[in-house]
Amino acid sequence: MKIVVIGTRGFPDVQGGVEKHCQQLYPLVTGMGVDVTVLTRRPYVDPALREYRGVHLVPVDCPQSKFLEAIVHSFRAVLYARTLKPDVVHIHAIGPSIVVPLARLLGLKVVITHHGPDYERKKWNGVAKAILRLGEACGCLFANRIITITGHIGRAITAKFGKVPVIIPNGVVIPEKIVAADTVARFALEPGKYFVAVGRFVPEKGFHDLVDAYARCEAHGWKLVIVGDADHEDAYSRSLKARAAGVSGVVLTGFLTGKALGEIYSNAGVFVLPSYYEGLPIVLLEAMSYGLNCLVSDIPANREVALAQERYVKPGAIDAWAQNMALFSSSPLQDDARTAMLGLIAREYDWKDIARRTLAVYQSV
Repeated sequence: MKIVVIGTRGFPDVQGGVEKHCQQLYPLVTGMGVDVTVLTRRPYVDPALREYRGVHLVPVDCPQSKFLEAIVHSFRAVLYARTLKPDVVHIHAIGPSIVVPLARLLGLKVVITHHGPDYERKKWNGVAKAILRLGEACGCLFANRIITITGHIGRAITAKFGKVPVIIPNGVVIPEKIVAADTVARFALEPGKYFVAVGRFVPEKGFHDLVDAYARCEAHGWKLVIVGDADHEDAYSRSLKARAAGVSGVVLTGFLTGKALGEIYSNAGVFVLPSYYEGLPIVLLEAMSYGLNCLVSDIPANREVALAQERYVKPGAIDAWAQNMALFSSSPLQDDARTAMLGLIAREYDWKDIARRTLAVYQSV
């Protein structure tokens, strides 16, 4: 079986939830005897890198532009995909799904994964949101099969389009913890005495709220570490960096991956996720896989992960975030709670099982 993948910037080690999803998923699918080709976006992946863990990587040109890159890349990629004569084209996210009708007209069989209603993200203007809604409709109405990463996304699709998707979540690999070393030292951190947040610098992640809450938080000796950066520098990312620079104890590390990110996770005291919008946050699953004390926003995507009620805080409620951050800084996660959390991750979010279920969808098409 031959699969061509569109909709991700590519991998390895490219910032983004869809990118992490694809980086973990496709080597496992390849290991099941499937020929997988990922059509990457040339600005994000070294064009000389043509294979990753058995997955073929083919760079396709596109502008490095917040508004144009996904649609231009997807159009070019689907035309290229036809030349490869795949059994299935798998398109990730609703923006790239705008090309599903074209793919079907070209005689291709298409599976889409709906990673979330991206038109709810604050970074998009009205025109972009309308295009994303169109992409969602094109994907859901014309794809041969639909995968969603959460039940609440699936229910919304059924209500809007009358289609019943297959629910296959994001996954995570339970890692070995990394002893504090170069990365912790480089940012002058004390193991167990910092909050950590991970993600892109976009408004819906709520990092501006997090900085404000930390400034009001009585967590003596603790720092706030935010791992990530903007894909495209803009007014919001510049304002966030300026706001962080004005609060003592806030550390912006930039984008980290691999061992450096693992070291930051391994030695954090509390993981915080103040988002207004998520699909199914891989960073939360990663934090749980490291056995971290987690404090997250009370939104449907985060509710899909069954945490205790006291771990949810209303997004944007600065004082409540400040109070709960102070409380969690003085209340370490107990061993029984950590064991239960790791058990949940192993049962529900195993990438090998996710790969098997994805392959079953391909076979059904």
